Amino acid sequence: MKEMACRQRHWGGVLLGVVLAMALLVSPAFCRETHRVQAASPLRTGRVLSSKPPSPPVGAVPMDEAVERALRHNPSLGAQEAQHKASEAARKSQRGAFGPRLGMAYSAVKQQRDTSPESSSSRTPERGTWAWSVEVSQPVFQGFRLLAVYQRKALQAENDKAAIRKAELDMTESVQTEFLNYLRFDDHARSRRDALARLKDQLRITTAFYRVGLRPRLDVLQAEVDVHKAENTLIEMENNRDTSLAHLNTLMGLPADSPVRYTGRLTHVPFTRSLEQCLEAAYRQRPDLYMAALSVDISRKSQKEVQSGYFPQVEAYWNMTQTGNTPDLQAEGNLGSRVQTWEVGARATWEIFQWGTTYYADQEAGALVTKMRYAQDELKLSVGYDVKSKLLAVREAAKRISVSEKGVEQSTEAFRVAQARYREQVGTNYDVLDASSNLTIAEAELTGARADYLTALAKLYVAMGEYHPDLLRP
Repeated sequence: MKEMACRQRHWGGVLLGVVLAMALLVSPAFCRETHRVQAASPLRTGRVLSSKPPSPPVGAVPMDEAVERALRHNPSLGAQEAQHKASEAARKSQRGAFGPRLGMAYSAVKQQRDTSPESSSSRTPERGTWAWSVEVSQPVFQGFRLLAVYQRKALQAENDKAAIRKAELDMTESVQTEFLNYLRFDDHARSRRDALARLKDQLRITTAFYRVGLRPRLDVLQAEVDVHKAENTLIEMENNRDTSLAHLNTLMGLPADSPVRYTGRLTHVPFTRSLEQCLEAAYRQRPDLYMAALSVDISRKSQKEVQSGYFPQVEAYWNMTQTGNTPDLQAEGNLGSRVQTWEVGARATWEIFQWGTTYYADQEAGALVTKMRYAQDELKLSVGYDVKSKLLAVREAAKRISVSEKGVEQSTEAFRVAQARYREQVGTNYDVLDASSNLTIAEAELTGARADYLTALAKLYVAMGEYHPDLLRP
């Protein structure tokens, strides 16, 4: 008995040494892989699911406040954050696989065995057999499968964290684009109201001249037709503005008919960065590039998980079992039976041949790694094109603003001259209507150029991975 106990202690010490050695070997690689990179932090955290929509803001809402409210209350961002929490919980769950496992079992068995001739050793307990066991097991070597699975889940958690950042930047772009559309249509409606006022004033003057016989009936009819066209255009612009307002409310997590008043002006905010500076910022900050790199790493960890099938699976264990012929396992004497045993040992299993199952699964995982690397390279090329095209759109809109401002000045002066000539009976009604139409078109072009410039600027900032909630502020 003493010799057996010594052997058990010896093997227990050997297994403990193996566990510690594996821990020392795995820990450096574990730390290097899981802390190699960090995802960009989300802009907002702690979103709470609510059964009621948020209350509408009080007073005028500028662009930066609209963006902030959308980041807090839009349901799609809450869903993305919940996905990150789920992946983080999965990482922590997999971390527990490195530690020992404790398990218990309790069983009751009734057997009937007939032997001839019957002996005392062949008799089965009349009351049945009850057993209770406790086992502690510790994975020693799993072909690096546990480490690969944990690292894959950790990378997935980082990927989902970066996905929150990307979703927030995309939401910022959507809110700013719709906000600028609202200002665009509001300015168009204001310009159309001014044009309608000019045309009504011209109709009044033309009608007065017609009544005293200074102008023909045709001039009055032409002026009336232009007034009706301006009214129809004004109705269309106001409808576009109200539609944009409803969409903006929806992005902020509000009902479409919420009485919200948005405020801002389409001002020109200079942008002086070069293409090289924009590309450097994009390659450094864009969350989708970071996610693409993580996808490559995740596919590599998946391949390592498959490759664990090439190695044996080793596990150390210790268990203790008690058996008896009563439920409490404590009965003694002539009618009682109680046995207690314990053991310590190691188990090793190794799938030697599986008809190429592991080999071809490894080949499949390797091909997926190559696919992810190609996708990463393609995304990097697309990012370069995306940044350059948006920078060119910013520069184009800036040039259009300069040209449109001169056009508004010239059209305004031309309208004043045409109106003055008409009142002096030198010009024609057609000259006034044409000048008014040109002025309206010039104002619309200036508004469109300013809105296009700010929209392109919003898209450029997102293409660089930067967060700028207020584009209207220099």
